[in-house]
Amino acid sequence: MFLSAAARFSLIRLSNKKLLPSQQVQLLSNDNTVSRPLFTSVSASFAYRRAPRRALDFKGTACDLKKQSEPFVEELLTGDMSVSKRLGFIGSGQMAESLARGLIEKGMVTGSQISCSDPSPARKDLFKTFGASPYESNVDVASNSDVIFVAVKPQHVAVVLQEIRPVLKSTHTIISIAAGITLETLLSAAGSDAKVVRVMPNTPCLVGETAAAMCLGGKADVEDEKLVRLLFEAVGKIFTVDEKLLSAVTGLSGSGPAYVFMMIEALADGGVRAGLPRDISQALAAQTVLGSAKMVLETGKHPGALKDMVTSPGGTTIAGVHELEKGGIRASFINAVVAATNRADELSKL
Repeated sequence: MFLSAAARFSLIRLSNKKLLPSQQVQLLSNDNTVSRPLFTSVSASFAYRRAPRRALDFKGTACDLKKQSEPFVEELLTGDMSVSKRLGFIGSGQMAESLARGLIEKGMVTGSQISCSDPSPARKDLFKTFGASPYESNVDVASNSDVIFVAVKPQHVAVVLQEIRPVLKSTHTIISIAAGITLETLLSAAGSDAKVVRVMPNTPCLVGETAAAMCLGGKADVEDEKLVRLLFEAVGKIFTVDEKLLSAVTGLSGSGPAYVFMMIEALADGGVRAGLPRDISQALAAQTVLGSAKMVLETGKHPGALKDMVTSPGGTTIAGVHELEKGGIRASFINAVVAATNRADELSKL
């Protein structure tokens, strides 16, 4: 059965919404007879703008979704994922700014839901430009927030949590993005009954593409985990791990951008050595890394299999790969991650 023109769905791309995992979508007619599969393995970045009075049957999700009401379809598929909680940022540096801007741009919060504090008047003024309320006192931020982001330098985290401890409530969710500060340290400063989540983001948060991991401590529960996941997925991806693995996360994705920047710089230098203008060479190198990363994420194929797709027998690519192997590129990357992981372990014990 084919849809009439009036009943057609218009398909739109929702940038970075990540609303629905790959799944089979079927359109049901009013008498519940299946017309035909509309799409299979639908990209998470697609959704339907208008849902006539028909049902969408989503199969293969973590929990099957089957709703008849048009408002439900509109809310789910057009990305109405707003958060009603008030967010407070103690420390208003670049990482905090990136999170705040990302959440506002994705429509998850409004500027009026955000408060902040920072020693720098310029940083507080910047937060005011997107509607946030700056405070002189960290205690005032905590008192006017439901979710508290601790985004200060690691050496100041315990002092800040001890300062706001008198106003903390059982409903507060505390999110620390300070590197190397353990759950034990956070709970010692905030109180053993506090709901604490330790997050390790990375600098691509500044462009809405962070690779982050979190672990829960104290009274933090699955609802806090869901909330933190929702917030950070507005600016990239986040995974839940045991705290003992956060040093490895630091060594890989926390420090990883530096490794990738070095790789882009080296590729660009190679292009210049081969005769390309610097600006074109750098743009080609960066775009190549971006496109290659998207292929890994979107195809689900092993990087080795994708590499083999490029390396034809006796061709140019295998000649280049041979040189990289002679230089020990794999061992160098592995050693870099392990060295950074070990250093993160050392710092967490200071």
